[in-house]
Parts: sequence; structure tokens; C-alpha cells
Amino acid sequence: MLKKGWKWIKRGAWLFLAWFIIHETIIIYDGVSDDLGKANVAVIFGTTVYPDGTISDRLKARLDKGLELYNSGSVKEIFVSGGLGVEGHLEGTKMAEYLLENGVSISDLTVDDQGNNTRLTALHFKEKFPVETSVFVVSQYYHIARAKLAMKQVGVQNVYGAHGDYSEKADAYSCTREFFGYYKYLLAY
Repeated sequence: MLKKGWKWIKRGAWLFLAWFIIHETIIIYDGVSDDLGKANVAVIFGTTVYPDGTISDRLKARLDKGLELYNSGSVKEIFVSGGLGVEGHLEGTKMAEYLLENGVSISDLTVDDQGNNTRLTALHFKEKFPVETSVFVVSQYYHIARAKLAMKQVGVQNVYGAHGDYSEKADAYSCTREFFGYYKYLLAY
């Protein structure tokens, strides 16, 4: 009887591993395959701003991708969202400063400094743009699938993705975290 129990545990573990690998492959593929299309707004998700107020390379890559979409005419406006980081800076404000310095018109920019997570960013976007039906989400490749899901959950019908061209060793951890984060969002919201 005990051997049968271990047999089912092993099968379950192999099944979970297969599911994990398939899901991770889909997340990564979706994230690195930037969508072609147009939307009125790009939503750029925040991340680290250093204690001295400079933006991290990861955040710069996201902002540069947003600028690329804006300058190419793929989007007309940019919504930047982030929270107050442990470093003591409002991410949304720092992101807006960078975009303004790089040619984005202030009238085309909306700042959310209360977007402490992906869900809050989606909710705040929907509050500011209640009738918007399409959007580009801009983040790291591993975060695109969950960002798309969050936007669809608040009622945005057409969600496109574009990733910042930056990777680092910590991406392995982030990819694993996104697996669990995606299913948390799928089941909780």
C-alpha cells in the first residue's frame, strides 16, 4: 500500500514538473514575442529606482521600449505605474521624468505612483481610462503574460505586449515566481 502511495506522489511530481515546464515555455515565448499593432496607451510597469534616484537598467529598458512604441506611433499616450520603493522614490514619478527628458509630451503622459503591484496598476489604469479597449503592456518578458491577464481581468479587451530588452541572472527566479503569480491572479481575480 505504501509503495502505491509513493508511486502516485512520483506521478504527481512528474505531472507538475511537465506542467511547469510547458507553462514557463509559453510565458517566455509570449514575453519575448512583442506584438505588432496599435493601441492608444502603453502601460509601463515600474521596478527598481536606486537610492540616489537613478533608474535601474531593467526600468530603463522598459521605458526605452515605451519610447519606441510612442515614437513609432504604435501608441499615443503612456501610463507609467509604480509604487514607493524601499529605496525611497516614487517609481511612477521617476519614470515620468525620464520620459519627459526623452521627448514625451506631458499631455501624453499619465503617472500612477500607487501601482504597488500588477493588479493595482491594472485597476488604476482602468480608473483613469475607463473606456479604453486596447493597450500595450510594457515590462520584462517574464512578466508580460501576467500583465496581460491583469488588464483583461479589469475589462481591457485587446492587450498587446512588448518587453524591455534587458536580462540578468535573477530572471531565472523571476520566471519561477511568475508561474505562481500567474495562477494566483487566474484563481483570485
